[in-house]
Amino acid sequence: MKLSIVVPCYNEENNVDLFYQEVTKTFSNKKIKYEIIFINDGSRDGTLIRLKDIASNAKEHIKIIDFSRNFGKEAGMYAGLKESSGEYVCIIDVDLQQHPSLILEMINILEGNPDYDSVAAYQEKRHDPFFRKIFSLLFYKIINKISDIEFVPGASDFRLLKRNMVNAILEMSEYYRFSKGIFSFVGFNTYYMPYEADKRANGSSKWSFWKLFKYAIDGIVSFTTAPLRFAAYFGILISFFAFIYFIVLIIQALVLGIDVPGYASTLGTVLFLGGIQLFALGIIGEYLGRTYVETKRRPIYIAKDIITNKKQRKK
Repeated sequence: MKLSIVVPCYNEENNVDLFYQEVTKTFSNKKIKYEIIFINDGSRDGTLIRLKDIASNAKEHIKIIDFSRNFGKEAGMYAGLKESSGEYVCIIDVDLQQHPSLILEMINILEGNPDYDSVAAYQEKRHDPFFRKIFSLLFYKIINKISDIEFVPGASDFRLLKRNMVNAILEMSEYYRFSKGIFSFVGFNTYYMPYEADKRANGSSKWSFWKLFKYAIDGIVSFTTAPLRFAAYFGILISFFAFIYFIVLIIQALVLGIDVPGYASTLGTVLFLGGIQLFALGIIGEYLGRTYVETKRRPIYIAKDIITNKKQRKK
């Protein structure tokens, strides 16, 4: 198998047929043997029904991984990589913002440059809302300052990977996954290809601002312990200023004879330090909680069914 196309799907019943049609149109005159791996990530609409219809009528090799519930896109990408068999593996969204024809450009880049192990697409011009753009810029600046690996701004999950890189990614079987970091962590030579995203064929993005914020926190916690150090340094700084303030109070009371009632300042200081302590405990708790979950060794996803257009098996 030359190419495996991994396609996570969540409530995309209106897009899966259009996506399949575009893929078949793109590769119709190409001598490339390929398979399409759809991951039904616990969809609540008719996505699975549409996927089964595609599999039953398709001439191409189709595989459907039907999750027992919604595990998230990260789990979907991992499942697709795990079930893939191609020499090249492409991760692409089903909403047609990333057109399948770009896969051919990626293949040409890898075959024309043997030193590269993957091609990652990034948007030169983003059409996101203003606050989302600011948040994205801020995230990349922060994480590149505090992390030991490089995160390329705007680089998406739309990538073409060689088999050796896929195998390396699969070895990283952590429960909390942040693929943008994992792609960078495993190394390998990556070519960054600019592209302009199209409008969604149907529906709206499943990524709300709050989900993006939580995803950003996942990235920071997964690939740096800087927040823990920040809490420690901040605690030392507060202690230093508290010591200086204590010396000033002693001088005012004993040397200058100034009466220092201190009710308001004491209350303010206690509340401030209490907030700092809770903040630090929250950071520690975030890391500790993830460690606790990782020790359980829970599966990244649970496949209810794995369906192909050749045979169907239940797990």
